Amino acid sequence: MIKLKRAYERAEPSDGFRVLVDRLWPRGVRKEEAHLDEWMRELAPSTELRKWFEHDPEKWVAFQRRYRAELETKTQLLEQLIADAHGRDITLVYASREQTYNNVTVLKEVLEELTARENKG
Repeated sequence: MIKLKRAYERAEPSDGFRVLVDRLWPRGVRKEEAHLDEWMRELAPSTELRKWFEHDPEKWVAFQRRYRAELETKTQLLEQLIADAHGRDITLVYASREQTYNNVTVLKEVLEELTARENKG
């Protein structure tokens, strides 16, 4: 199971494998309080894409397409993330207040699609 959680929310044992997937460290969060298993900034959208998007709902469809294209070049990292979790739930940790128009929702979908393909094959 893949979950989403803001970096400002308390870590819980039920989170499983916690991985920060933002390019920048969340403001005001101390590393020891984050309780992260990994920080995979490479899975965040490129700086150019992030700045272009700015969580604008009107750009959401185009953002999803562009971000998925970026993620297609990072299949090895996606597979590494799944392997590193060792069968535990994965919690994608992010900083943004925006919960709907956010890269983590796209990343979650891509990871779920990847695990579904692996489970079939």
